[in-house]
Amino acid sequence: MGARRDLGRQFGWLWAAYAVSAYGSGLGFGAFPLIAVLVLHAGPAQVSALSAVGPAVGALIALPLAPWVEFRRKRPVMIGMDLSRFAAMATIPVAYALGRLSFAQLLVVSAVVAAAKIAFNAAGGAYLKTLVRSDDLLVANARFESTNWSSIAVGPPLGGAAIGLFGPVTTVVADALSYLLSALGIAAIRGRDDAQQRADRGRVGAGELLDGWRHILTHPGLRPLYLNSMLVAGLIMATEPLLAVRLLRQLGFPPWQYGLAFAVPCVGGLIGSRLARRVVARYGRHRVFRTIGTLRAIWLIGLAFIRPGVAGLVTVMAVELGIIVSMSLFNPVLATYRLEHTPGHRVARTLSAWSIGQQASIAIFTALGGLLAETTSAHTALTAVGLLILASPLLLPRCERRKFR
Repeated sequence: MGARRDLGRQFGWLWAAYAVSAYGSGLGFGAFPLIAVLVLHAGPAQVSALSAVGPAVGALIALPLAPWVEFRRKRPVMIGMDLSRFAAMATIPVAYALGRLSFAQLLVVSAVVAAAKIAFNAAGGAYLKTLVRSDDLLVANARFESTNWSSIAVGPPLGGAAIGLFGPVTTVVADALSYLLSALGIAAIRGRDDAQQRADRGRVGAGELLDGWRHILTHPGLRPLYLNSMLVAGLIMATEPLLAVRLLRQLGFPPWQYGLAFAVPCVGGLIGSRLARRVVARYGRHRVFRTIGTLRAIWLIGLAFIRPGVAGLVTVMAVELGIIVSMSLFNPVLATYRLEHTPGHRVARTLSAWSIGQQASIAIFTALGGLLAETTSAHTALTAVGLLILASPLLLPRCERRKFR
């Protein structure tokens, strides 16, 4: 069974570090919008701005980091990014305790965390490609995907309960500490970690900054997947602040139900990620991209039909379950394809370009969703997002590309 394959002790440390960080982030899922609503009494436009401006600024910060990550040893970069996230997140409970927490601080921390996440993921993807064999990449990526969704399944309900018992910044403390533990886990990895060598050790040129996008946009398979992923990620994430306002403020859901609505469907992430290798072996990667990529898009419109009470809670859970099963099967296949079709000396820049594009898309659609919600209503904005994402399958690859370029 692929899910039981031994990928080695060093991968075990990397996976453990990822799991600690993921579970910390699961506890802190939606923490910033929740703090903005419950502590700072922010409205829909401000909550959407928090989810949009932070990632957008983070993407700009991460842009010049991509070549820097590419040509350095990856483990120290990953440790540095974890420590940066720990330090940034730790400022929030300190400011809250002193009565100095502000909306501007949430924006700054969000930007720092977003930039560090992009750099960490770029270094982690490049390092993973050297750590496991190519025919084990799908298994490794499926394990990461499974861990991610299981952390969201467990984290939000516990986080909601912790917020109810200990206050609104409790989960931020847990998230910050998880980055510190992740850094310790990565430090425990042993073995070679060679940096890519640059022919020119002078200043980073525009060509190196844009090399990741050049590779993506000239590759016949990666280009449509990139455009599709940007649209899907942007629209799905644009619903997060809208749902926070809709559920917590307009429909009166308590925080624990808000967390439960996102946590229970994450069980579907375990299903999809564990099926990924078998589905690819049986149906082929291209059919997974076309079929599952289409299924990701059809569920979101269900958020337009949320109502108060148990029926509304069940509706959110059903929509999220459909999205998560589809995404958890699609994502590890995409991640593996991306690594296989990117040469080693371009992996960090390609992954950075991919993440920056997604963050920019998330920022744009989240801001637009917030503006629409402010001028109309959160319900109208959720309906518009659900209708727009139905066009995303048009960007999926139309034919299978067998030849690597």
